[in-house]
This record gives sequence, C-alpha cells and structure tokens, in this order.
Amino acid sequence: MPELPEVEVVRRGLERWVDGRTVGEVEVLHPRAVRRHPAGGADFAARLTGHRLGTARRRGKYLWIPLADSGFSVLGHLGMSGQLLVQPENAPDEKHLRIRVRFDDALGTELRFVDQRTFGGLSLHDNTPDGLPDVIAHIARDPLDPEFDDAAFQAALRLRRTTVKRALLDQSLISGVGNIYADEALWRARLHYDRPTASLTRPRSAELLGHVRDVMNAALAAGGTSFDSLYVNVNGESGYFDRSLDAYGREDEPCRRCGTPMRRRPWMNRSSYFCPRCQRPPRAAAPVGVRV
Repeated sequence: MPELPEVEVVRRGLERWVDGRTVGEVEVLHPRAVRRHPAGGADFAARLTGHRLGTARRRGKYLWIPLADSGFSVLGHLGMSGQLLVQPENAPDEKHLRIRVRFDDALGTELRFVDQRTFGGLSLHDNTPDGLPDVIAHIARDPLDPEFDDAAFQAALRLRRTTVKRALLDQSLISGVGNIYADEALWRARLHYDRPTASLTRPRSAELLGHVRDVMNAALAAGGTSFDSLYVNVNGESGYFDRSLDAYGREDEPCRRCGTPMRRRPWMNRSSYFCPRCQRPPRAAAPVGVRV
C-alpha cells in the first residue's frame, strides 16, 4: 500500500496539473470506486460537476482536493493499487479505469482514477474548520508536516504500552509511516521492531524520528517505492527508491552495515525485515518471582 512518500509524489502531480481547473463532467464506471460516498455514483458525479478544484493536500497516506468554491473536498484513497492519472483526453481507456473527470477548459487532459483491485476510491466529505475532510480529522500529523510536534510525539511514544513498530504504524500517533518505511527507519536506528516503547529514552526517540524523516525524504527524492507497475505518479511513471532499501525485502542478503544475513519474520499479517546483529531483539521479561 502506498505510504507517505508515494502519496506525496501523487499530490505534487495533482497540484501541477489540476489545481484551479473546473470540473465539466464526471463518469463513475465502477460502483466500488465510490463506495465510501454513501449517496452513490450519480450523486458523487452531480455534486462534483461544475466546481473548481483547489490545491491538493495530504495528511499521512490520505490525499484530498478541496473544492475552492464550497465547504467540502474530494478525498482519495489509493488502497493497494489505486492510481490518479492525468491523461490526454484521446488516450485509450485503461483496463481498470474506474472514474473519469473531464474539465471545462481546452487544456486537453483529464483526470482518471484507475484501480485494479478496487480497494481504493474517491468520495466527497465536509471539511472541518482546519480544512480536513471530516472522516480523517482523527489522523495525526505526519513527520514532514511543519506543525508536527516532536516533543509531544516523544512523550506519547514513551507512554504507549506497545512496541516501537506498532507505534510507528499507529496513525493516531504519527501518520504516513507504513511497513516499508518503518523497517527502513528501524534499521537505520538499530532498533528491533519488538522493542518496547517505554524503554526508549528521549534522545533515542528523537533519533528514531530523525531517521523516519530522512528515509521519507530520500524516498521522495526517488519518486517513491515501486515494486510493480501498480504504484505510479500522475504521469504513469514509477519511483525507484526500491533500489536503495536497506532492510525491506532483503531477506538473506547481507546487512549493508555489518554483513550479517538479513532476516524476515511474520508480523501482524505482514513481514518485518531486520538485521539480527545490528537490531538485537529485546530481552524477554523474567517470570514473576524469578531473579535475573
């Protein structure tokens, strides 16, 4: 599933190609693509048509386009395979085209939502006073947000009775971090994914947060991570940060720091990749009454 860097790459493309354009016509070609819009496809198309699109925004993995002349936004979720593409109007339809947005201008391009697995979709939502779609008001700021509160994050991290990777994936604590970039940041910080958050000192948590930011900025510079053709930017181009991954997907390959073969362990219906030497697992707690 796309994480913060991949969604930000798409957001930047939308800002360049659709900002300020007025919607002339909307076609909903598959009902699942608007299943998060309870009133259905016809209502989605009717309510969007005629409105001018504002500048695309993002929080964590969530992407939305405010309608400049109203109090609501188009919220996009890419799911596992969703793509927002800006295509020439005369380009052949993609096999898995789900929604088409035509514009009331002569620029000759249209916005298409393509989704092979139909886990993603578009929907319309009222905005909160902060300008967020109301359904994502609970999502925490992400670490690239200028208003992200480092001190509050570090304090909350230590208070959570959980492990460090679970905390990084908790979108109410810090948004935008998924499985790939959690593994990458933990490898850089030399932390095992099962390390209890309560054991992290303030300097250690600050160091981890710095690595989260560093790996996300590096991924942004590379256009995101693309393991297949499903994640692309608005022009259909894949990112190439997968070539720079230090942990994720590198089972049995040598650790780039110490040479020890990397390991993979099943974790919460996912996989965790780590170096058994650089990222030593936490010591198991001793049974009650047993001296250690």
